[in-house]
Amino acid sequence: MDRYVTDIKNGCYQNPVLPMDFSDPDAIRVGEDYYLISSSFTYMPGVPVLHSKDLVHWERIGNCVERLPFDRYAQPAHGCGTWAPALRYHAGRFYAFIPLPDEGIFYTEATDPAGPWSALHCVKSASGWIDPCPLWDDDGSVYMAHAFAKSRCGIKHKIQLSRLDPETLEVVEDGPIVFDGTLSQPTAEGPKMYKRNGWYYIFIPAGGVEYGWQTVLRARNVYGPYEEKIVMHQGASSINGPHQGAWVTALDGSDWFLHFQDRFELGRVVHLQPMCWHSDWPFIGLEQNGDGIGEPVTEWDCPKGEAGPGLQIGDSFTNGKPGLQWQWQANPQPEAWLRPVAGDALHLVCGASGSLWRQPNVLSQMLPAADFTANVTLGLAGCGAGAKVGLSVMGQKYSAIELCRTAQGCTVQLVQGMVKDLAPTGDAEETILAEKMVDTDEITVTMKITAAKQVQYALLAADGTAVPLGGAQPVAKATWTGARLALYARGGTKGDAACIKQLNITF
Repeated sequence: MDRYVTDIKNGCYQNPVLPMDFSDPDAIRVGEDYYLISSSFTYMPGVPVLHSKDLVHWERIGNCVERLPFDRYAQPAHGCGTWAPALRYHAGRFYAFIPLPDEGIFYTEATDPAGPWSALHCVKSASGWIDPCPLWDDDGSVYMAHAFAKSRCGIKHKIQLSRLDPETLEVVEDGPIVFDGTLSQPTAEGPKMYKRNGWYYIFIPAGGVEYGWQTVLRARNVYGPYEEKIVMHQGASSINGPHQGAWVTALDGSDWFLHFQDRFELGRVVHLQPMCWHSDWPFIGLEQNGDGIGEPVTEWDCPKGEAGPGLQIGDSFTNGKPGLQWQWQANPQPEAWLRPVAGDALHLVCGASGSLWRQPNVLSQMLPAADFTANVTLGLAGCGAGAKVGLSVMGQKYSAIELCRTAQGCTVQLVQGMVKDLAPTGDAEETILAEKMVDTDEITVTMKITAAKQVQYALLAADGTAVPLGGAQPVAKATWTGARLALYARGGTKGDAACIKQLNITF
């Protein structure tokens, strides 16, 4: 299977509409088209851009950020990089406001959401400013709501409103704290600003990533005072922490809310909720237990619009290039990491040493589901002793099946890695759990992931039989992301290039 397409049953979509780690989503409609972006942390190209015609079927069309303009991102910086962004359309241009928690707030702009996007422009150089969202007001003023990262600046639970220069979009006044959720809305963050019927609205998640809820603030004046109301929570539903996302009005006038749910090892998957208005307050989801607060639905009637082709997950590596779903673990250097060779296969340059956790040219994508099987062909033809190529499930505890060239021939190894230091530049310790000799330098390997909790690696025999290598390994989330399916080459020299052919994914 090359693409994932959201399931439709009896005219109803099934949540999550994006069962992948599109964390901290924001979305808009422009004409008949919907666009969504999300955070991507250390993984580059970053801030993926998705397109849909119906809010249910999505296709990845590009990325807002090709690389980050800071030297530190030449190496993995786990948990840093691009945090929760905001997407807006103004005066014929798309704007993505993107926070880097250690460097500040930036924006990039484009006339076509598929790209190219401009270089990052600095809105505010600051440590601990996160989750920005701009609002162009009716009088030409421009504002930006944002939250704070306590780990960087010691501030938490607060939303600040800054004024921006309408031309440069740089902060001209830091502005006041317009909401303090310390007592009533702890971990208030991720603000999204809107204006409707003369009211200013700030949609905020509160309560924390895993088990929080969705709150809305409103005021007649942009600076407040703001009233607060919880508009969606888990309630009696099975969907934990339904919050942080985007209000979108469809072409037919219906309202919808896209938000994430933390699925731990799988990451933050995206749900779509029906939304309506009562007395100028939004109501999200479905009232199910009499408390007057919406609860997320597991299915609902599909919005109007045509279905798209879905998200690419498998890859034939056409013309030697990875598909849009792939990201490097640091700023990309494709000219150094990819060997241009004719044909449909990926040729990854070897030569890297050390753990996979610290290797910038690990190529990974989000897990496509909680349960799936992936197989891929790995080759070391022409590579010298020490060269390795592998398939991995990356996280703070990771594992891989790895084809290795030795002086005596080729072996296949089961490798386990344990991150020992969770700092952005922390390292991992790797152990070989199982090893066997093979009489070829090209093998097809498979991984079967179950409930996003464990993975079993195997070699595929000529008759298609899976021959397990070692026992099942745990699947673990990475830093602020779910686990990731990864491909890599390492060891040997930079004169070596491993060959990877045809990644197939089945459910």
